[in-house]
Formats: sequence, C-alpha cells, structure tokens
Amino acid sequence: MKYLKYLATMFHLSLVTCHLSLVTRHLSLVTLVALFPFFATAQDLKPATPPLLPFQQDAPRPGNEEQLALQFYQDRDFDKAAELFGQLYEKKPSLYYYQYLVYSLVEIKEYGKAEKLIRKCQKAEPDAPRYAVDLGYVRFRSGDPEKAKKLYEDALKKLAPTQQQVFELANAFITRGENEYAIRTYVKGRQLLNNSYPFGFELAGVYERMGDFKNAMEEYLNMLDLNKSYLNTVQDRIQMTLSFDVNNEKNEILRKTILSRAQKNPDNTNYAELLWWYSIQQKDFDLALVQARALDRRYKENGDKLVSLASLAVSNEKYDVAIECYQYLVLKGPTCTFYNLGRRELANTRYLKTISEPSPPKKQLEILEKEFTDELTYYGEDPESISIIKNLAHIKAFYLGKTGEAIDLLNRAVAMAGIPDADRAKCKIELADILLFTDDVWEATLLYQQAYQDFKYDVLGQEAKFKNAKLSFYIGEFTWAKAQVDILKAATSKFISNDAIALSLLISENFDPDSNTVGLGMYARADLLDYRNEEGLALQTLDSIPRMFGDHPILQQVLYKRAEIMRKQGHYTEADSLFQLLVKEYPDEILADEALMQAASLNEKQLNNKEKAMALYQELLDKYPGSIFVPDARKKFRALRGDASHS
Repeated sequence: MKYLKYLATMFHLSLVTCHLSLVTRHLSLVTLVALFPFFATAQDLKPATPPLLPFQQDAPRPGNEEQLALQFYQDRDFDKAAELFGQLYEKKPSLYYYQYLVYSLVEIKEYGKAEKLIRKCQKAEPDAPRYAVDLGYVRFRSGDPEKAKKLYEDALKKLAPTQQQVFELANAFITRGENEYAIRTYVKGRQLLNNSYPFGFELAGVYERMGDFKNAMEEYLNMLDLNKSYLNTVQDRIQMTLSFDVNNEKNEILRKTILSRAQKNPDNTNYAELLWWYSIQQKDFDLALVQARALDRRYKENGDKLVSLASLAVSNEKYDVAIECYQYLVLKGPTCTFYNLGRRELANTRYLKTISEPSPPKKQLEILEKEFTDELTYYGEDPESISIIKNLAHIKAFYLGKTGEAIDLLNRAVAMAGIPDADRAKCKIELADILLFTDDVWEATLLYQQAYQDFKYDVLGQEAKFKNAKLSFYIGEFTWAKAQVDILKAATSKFISNDAIALSLLISENFDPDSNTVGLGMYARADLLDYRNEEGLALQTLDSIPRMFGDHPILQQVLYKRAEIMRKQGHYTEADSLFQLLVKEYPDEILADEALMQAASLNEKQLNNKEKAMALYQELLDKYPGSIFVPDARKKFRALRGDASHS
C-alpha cells in the first residue's frame, strides 16, 4: 500500500510539473511512462528514475492564478478551480490544465462541458486513445456505466499494434482506476505484437496494484524465462514488494511459486539462482545451502557461494549451516581455491558453536583442542593461523585449565613477524583476558591499554578500553571505571555502547546512602569470581549481600548474576525461574527486558519449551517495545510461529 500511495503522489505531482502543448502531444507516451515508471518501462533495461525530462523542464512555473487554482482544487472548491483552470486552458491549452479542468468539471457534475472539452481534444488528436477512456470516465461518473463500458471496449477494439498505443491506453485506464482494462490492454498488445514485446513488467505492476501478488510473480517469472538478463530487474522488483510485506503473506506466495516452477523445470537454472537470492534475502539458510550446492555443482564453481553463505550463517549464529558449507569446501579437495580457508573456518565454526552453549561438554572441548592442534601442526604457526591460535588459547585457558600453554601460544603470536596489526591487537586482548583470569591484573591492564592505543578510533580499540574499564570495576576502582565507560557510551559499536551504558548505570545507581561502596564492591568481587570460573565462591558472595543489606539497589543485579551462574552450570530450570523472578520483582528496572530475553532463549534452546518461549518473546514485545532486544525477539518469535516455514 505504501508503494501505491507513492505512485498516487507521484501522479498528482506530475500533473503540477508536466506541460505539453496541443501541438506537441505526440510526446504523450513519454509523459505517461514518466508518470507510471512501474508499469511502462523498457523490458530490456533495469528501471531507473530518469533525470528531468525536456517536457518537465519546460513545464509552466506556477503563477498567481495557477497557484490559486491549485489551492482551490486541493481545498475541494471545485467550482472556483474549474473556473480558473478554464481560463488558464483558454490562454494556454496544455495537458496539464486539461487534466485539472476535466477533474474539476466532473466533480461539480458539469458532465456536458467535460465531454465537450474531451471531444475537442480528441478531434485534434484522433489517434490518442486516452480521450476515449476520459469520455468513458465522464459517462461512468454521470451514472451511465454501460455507456462507459462500451467506450472502453471500443478503445480496446481500436487498439493499434504499436507499443506507444498500448502504453498510452493502458496508462489511461490505470489513471482512471480501471486496472482490469489495463490488464486486457497489455494482454491484447502482447498478441498484436506477436510477443515481440511481452509487457511482462507492466502487467506485474498492475497486478500488484490490485493486490494480486501471485499473478504478478507469474509475470516476473515469465520474463525470466524469456531472458535470463532480466534476473536483476526481477530481483529488484520483488525486493521492493517484499519490503512492504508486513504480514509475510507475499513471502509465502513467492516461495511456493518459485519452488513450484523449479520442481517442474529442474533444468532451468534461473529458478535456482532466484531461490538462492531469495533465501539469502530472507535468511532462510537451509534453503540457501541447498541452492548454493546445486549451483556450485551445476556450474562447476569454486565455492564462492558457499563461502559467502557460511560467513552470513555464522553472523546469524546458524553454525550448523556454516559447518556444512565448510565441509563441502574441504571435500572438494586441495585443488579447491577455498580448501585451506575451509579447513580453518570449519574448526573455528565448531568452536563458536560449542562455546555458544551455556555449559559446553568437556569432551567436546577436548575434541576441539585436538582439532585446533592438528590444524596448527598441518599449517604451522603463521599469520594465516592466528584465528586458530587465539581460539585454541581460549579453550585451554577458560575451559581446560591450561592457562600456561594458552599464554605461551599467545605470546608467540604477538611476537610473530608479518602478523597484521589488527590480529596482533586481538591476540593482546585475548592474552589480557587470560592474565586477568589468572589474577595478573597489572599485566592485563597494560595489554588492554596497548591495544587501545594502537586502535584508538576503531571498534577494536573501544573493545579494549571497555575491558580495561571492566577490570577497574572488578578491583573496586569504580570512579575510574565509570569515567571510562561514560566515554564509551558513544561508541560506534552498539554492543560496546550498550555494555558501557549498563556498567555506568550499575555503578551510579548502587552507591550506598552514606556514599560507601561495600555492596557494589561485593557484587564486583562476585562478578570477578564468576569470570574466573569460581562459581561456588561467587554464589557465596552474592548470597551474603541481601543478608548484609536487606534492601539495596544492587539486589536486582545479584538476582541476575545468580541466574547467569545457574545457566553456566547447566541448571537451566533454576536459571529460568530466577530470570522470570527478576521480571516479576523488578518490572520497571533496567535488567527486566534482558532477563525476559534470557528466559525466552533458555526455553527455546535448552529447555525445548517452544510454546513458553513464544509467550516470553511476545511478553517482551508487548511490555518493552523500546528494548534493544525487540528486533531479535520479533525474529525469534516469528521463526517459532512458523513464518519461515519450509513446507
């Protein structure tokens, strides 16, 4: 509907800006095509908004009389509008004044005058079909639909076998809201021209105006059958339409239509290409994987589509799809351009999938450690293997208790010749994380500061600065920590910015009334113990806070941290209860929406309670419409509801 309103607006504006004299009305086709680019565009060119056309440049600039006439028209004072436009038309006959004059006369029911004007113009331009439609429109408005129908049918019968005549008649019907006649015009024009010009995009446009997306899609696919070079144009048109598909209805029609054609015509690669594009647009990764493999095999490609799909899948946490992509590349063998990348990223993606679990199994971590070690043995420790080195170090330090081996690995990486500066900074940050984990606070803060100085104006530097601020928070330097995160509130990364805002609020809202920071300090200590995987001590520290203070602003943070630790330990039911308790007890506090999101995620992934997950996502959407979690919650809710169904 938004697009239709846009077309209507453009048509209205065009009446203000277009000016054609009676002598130069042979340019009427250009006029109408410009007014309705969606329906009357060249089949072999990608539709584009043209620069100002000559007739538009020559359009009359509104004078006082014209401005007054337009104002009367807009105010629906059609008597005065008709009078003024009549005077203007007498002085300078033009299509611009003619259109407004006809509209105004019809509105004040001066049908005879309107018909007389139209017939006068028709006599001057006997080959222009739009006047027959205008006459039909006047008869329709005067209460004679049968006569209107006869005039429309006569116009169709007299349609000349030229593109110009077809365009002009179809656009005349469109301006009068006679979409069915516009369709018949294009269909007849297709027959008259023996399909030399199929009017496919124009027909699709009319069908879309009518809300008939299925027939619009059929026309688009017919054009694709006619010429594969139309693929980009078809994609652009579909993308425009889907951008206004609020209820996801058109998505389902499109999916079924393309799949049906692909199944009936398995040798037509156009449909595979379109399905690949569509699946990427909709982030339907399973369908994208099927099409990417099919196209790669058919065209004997080198895996480009699989690489791009894998990267997109990882960024959307669809690790299984990414793993299948990289496995496919590895199976192609060492002759494949992406063989080495496939091996490395296969290991890295398995790592991401494993650590994304709240409580990853130790056996799986040990398998990953061996896989990473084998990769380093195969390729050696070089700049190409930095991601393997960094991830292996993380597993050793944070999951397998091998901090010494992890530190040695990263020290060698930092000192490695030829390593890109960004990779060196990433290794420094990872090394600092591990040193903080082992209680080497001062060396950790030095490395964070080095990474920040090297990438002060980059997201990487902002990450290092935030981690250094968090370190200060852990050790009780709250004033310094708050000063740093206050700077980072404006960080370019929304994730860093949000974390900075949260930490700043945590500090500012949890000073005791007498200005001491005992409660906040205890919480910070528990947070650090949790970071170091000392969950038992962390829970003891957290439990002591309410006993000491009774009522304190930090208690909602305590509740949230307890829920996080329960989830980390694999106690998912307890974690779910704690997250929901926080929402119940502190519905208007800063952590409520995040706790609700965590509870929904737990029910979806770990507790496998899809119905409850949907209810929690819906609750977040209803109660916290301004939350940063709303886009993700809406996407997950729709997926659980089956909006992205593959049936």
